[in-house]
Order: sequence, then structure tokens, then C-alpha cells
Amino acid sequence: MIKFFRQIRYSLMSENPTSAKAPAGSKTGKYLKYAIGEILLVVIGILIALQINNWNEERKDRRQETELLIQLQSEFRSNLEQLDEKIEMRNEMISASLKLFDYIDHPDKRNRDSILKYIGQTILAPTFDPIVNDVASSGRIQFLQNPELKEKLSRWTSEIIQVTEEEVEWRDRRGDYTAELIEHSSYRNILSSYWRNGVIESILLDRDANTDFLLQDSKKSNDLSALLDHSNFEDYIATCATFSKLTNSQSLILRNRIDEILNLIDQELKK
Repeated sequence: MIKFFRQIRYSLMSENPTSAKAPAGSKTGKYLKYAIGEILLVVIGILIALQINNWNEERKDRRQETELLIQLQSEFRSNLEQLDEKIEMRNEMISASLKLFDYIDHPDKRNRDSILKYIGQTILAPTFDPIVNDVASSGRIQFLQNPELKEKLSRWTSEIIQVTEEEVEWRDRRGDYTAELIEHSSYRNILSSYWRNGVIESILLDRDANTDFLLQDSKKSNDLSALLDHSNFEDYIATCATFSKLTNSQSLILRNRIDEILNLIDQELKK
């Protein structure tokens, strides 16, 4: 387009609009044509420059969006993996609580080693500690084009609270539960079983880490039946099962949200 107008301009110039032999009206018309051509060339040049600049900025934004999407994908996959591990731990706590209730209700079924193992599982306090990339407050959310993904990411931080509040509540109650175990049983034996039965493996960052460590049981006599028959113990086991179930219910909702976010990210990366 610029080349076209430049040719017109050169054509007008070759006609020599300043020639003394040319009529005045003809000179004025040629000057106007020449001036208009110059103006059009300048305007078109500016428009093309703006278009190129906009195209470069858009390409830069899309590159930043892709980088952000890849980062979010990695983070939310890690969050999902961690959340699943915590859900599994709480399911084991619920199962252990129900086993202990069975021993409480049916004394004839009681088995010392099993009781110690299940108590060891009920003193766990799983904590979901996700990667929180608050793209909304950082302003990076502007690079994302998908409005649904933006909306879900904006709510992410507040939705985590629904899970962590239950975790904190159980962690606070767990302190009283541990004190009760120390007072009415051999906590050394509980911790010995804790290591012997591999309960520690469920809270390690690396499940394949070496945990070759054992505590010897106490040589003192310890009547676990007295512990199981204590009303406070039954209450704490009920609390453990209840908070584990409540937290898992919230965790499953959060898990669905992570799945939705990951699906939206996958869709955007495939475009």
C-alpha cells in the first residue's frame, strides 16, 4: 500500500507542478494531490506501525500466558497429588477409629498389637499445604484469556480455607488426646508401634525414604483395656473419626475444583 502511494507521489513530482508554463489551477490541484499523497503515506505508515506493535504485544502476552499456564499446571498437579495423600491418610484414620470402636464395644476381640497400631494412626494430623500462586493479586491473571479459569483461580485461596480450618481444629484437639494417652497408657509403646508398623511412612515427603528406626516396648506392665474402657478415650476416637470425615468431605470438593482447573488449563494449552 505504501509502495502504491509512493508511486503516485513520484508520478506527481515528475509532472513538475512548479513549472512556470503550467496554469495556476493545474499547479494548485497537483500540489493538493501531492500533499494528500504525503499525508496518506504518513497515516498509513503510522497505522501499520501501530498494527505491528499491537501484534508484537499480543504475541508477547500469549507467550506469557503459555508460561503461566504451564506453571499453574505443574503446581496444581502437585497440589492434587498432595491432597490425595492427605485424603488417604484420613481414610486410614477413620478406619483405625472404627476398629478401635469395635474393640471398645467387644472386649473379647481386643488384641494388644492391633490396638497400639490403630492408636498410632489416630494421632496423625494430616495438613494440606498447597502451592498458592495468587495470580489474582499479582496481576498476572490478566494474561489469561479464559474467563472461567480466571474466576476459579480467583476463588482458589479462599476455598483452601474450608479444608485447613478443619485441620487446625483437629490439631488443637489432638493435643488433649495425646495428653490423655500419656496419662492412661504407655505412650512409649504407642510410639514403638508407630515406628514398627510403618505409620511414619504416611507423613514423609518421600515414601521411599529409609525409616529403619525402632523403639523397644516398655518393660512396665500396661493395661490397654483400662484405656479403651475410659470414657474420654472413646470421645477422642469419635472426634478423630468425625473431623477426619469432615475434612475429607471438604477435601473432595477441593479436589473437584483442582480437576476443573487442570482441565481448563489443558484446554487452553491445546489451542
